[in-house]
Amino acid sequence: MVERRKSITSTWVRATGAAKVEKSYLWVARAKRCSPYGEQTASGRHAGLSVSTKKSAVSLFSGALGMDLGFELQGQFEILACVEFDPAACATIRANAEAGHFAGNPRVFERDLFELTPEELMTEIGIKPGELDLLIGGPPCQSFSTAGRRQSVQDRRGTLLWRYLEFVIALKPKVFVLENVRGLMSAALQHRPIADRPDKGGAKLTDKEQPGSVIEKFIDDLWRQTDGRYHVDAFEVNSVNYGAPQIRERVIFIGNSMGVEVDYPQPTHGARVTETPATLFEESVSPALRWTSLRDAIGGLNEDAPELMDFSPRKKSFLAMVPEGGNWRTLPEEVQKESMGRAWFAKGGRSGWWRRLSWDFPCPTLVTMPNHASTSLCHPEQVRVLSVREYARIQEFPEHWIFAGKTAEKYKQIGNAVPVRLGRVTAEVVSELLDWSSGRNTKKFRFSHERFRQVYVNSHVRTRKWYRAGEVYSGTEAVDLSYAKVA
Repeated sequence: MVERRKSITSTWVRATGAAKVEKSYLWVARAKRCSPYGEQTASGRHAGLSVSTKKSAVSLFSGALGMDLGFELQGQFEILACVEFDPAACATIRANAEAGHFAGNPRVFERDLFELTPEELMTEIGIKPGELDLLIGGPPCQSFSTAGRRQSVQDRRGTLLWRYLEFVIALKPKVFVLENVRGLMSAALQHRPIADRPDKGGAKLTDKEQPGSVIEKFIDDLWRQTDGRYHVDAFEVNSVNYGAPQIRERVIFIGNSMGVEVDYPQPTHGARVTETPATLFEESVSPALRWTSLRDAIGGLNEDAPELMDFSPRKKSFLAMVPEGGNWRTLPEEVQKESMGRAWFAKGGRSGWWRRLSWDFPCPTLVTMPNHASTSLCHPEQVRVLSVREYARIQEFPEHWIFAGKTAEKYKQIGNAVPVRLGRVTAEVVSELLDWSSGRNTKKFRFSHERFRQVYVNSHVRTRKWYRAGEVYSGTEAVDLSYAKVA
């Protein structure tokens, strides 16, 4: 684990070591720290809320409810409202609520978040500032992703991070959870193309062009506009480390008004296993369980008429030549050049070209368009993309979960979703914190004088190698299963 801490004076400290380096804990007086917005009832909820004993939550950028469903399945949360701009995703939410697949009955706001005010939201669902237990949100990540053009806050989607902040400021939740791509941690307020950077002969980076300046400003704005109300922990995690059959790196921010540090569970699954199983929150040097494979997720699924957004006949002609677990490197060189064009001469970032999946490995990160040549997600045996139902299984949505819209819209909803399992693990962390804050458990938390802490939890996973020293690898032979080294 790697921790990076940011103090009030913007000083960074880096520490490396085992799962938990600090063993000294400080009790935080509940009476003074846990209810900064007023007196709580015996159940830990404000008198103004409903009599439900569950913890109240509001979801922004809800999508197909991957993160929300994780909190729902944890059993201690009630989603009061979902705010989502995409009509197909809103139809998905409504369809599952009406079918009884979602225990609660959230109010669905099919609105652009720039057009919905926090005050309007609170009025519609009947809450006041400080009454909400949890605010969840995952602003669109494309503008921060290292896989895209990375326009940061110059892209309108990037500014939604600050719109989320405005809802935190107005609603004053006891806890907020913000999910995004791991690339957000290194994103700059102003993106400069690689070719124009100092190491390529360009001018020195400005403060706004410095890596990490997006999060630095976000935390500074949060601290300033809430009078230092929230301490924030950011966890760089990977869903495969907790049993999901998919490699998916994310960063999970957990902000709390109790002034304490929270910890994310150490991985329970990995490449190498221990003889003694570990519990979710137990510290261990090695995970107890092996990573979940694609075969585990979809191997027993038989579909007579799978719903597909399939490859074109031209693409299939190339993929038919690729063995299980192979990619473009397994093709003859002349076919590589013909099929890839100028991309064949590029350096790096090409492992997804003409990729056929492996049964015995976790699935790579699901994308919204699996039929692209450069991000192919081809079935291990059949010459086709993964189906909508296979996508849903890999994200661990329940079998009965309904996805509304056209086929392309379904792929988009599932591909953009937070893995359900990652939502559930996060829900356990938040639930334990809220229970402690209301006197329902005796867990110890460390009080923090710092505004921000960044924790790396083995998020960068290297599942295989494709090519080394002139040798091409495919299938399940001669592969590396390990955590990638972090500088």
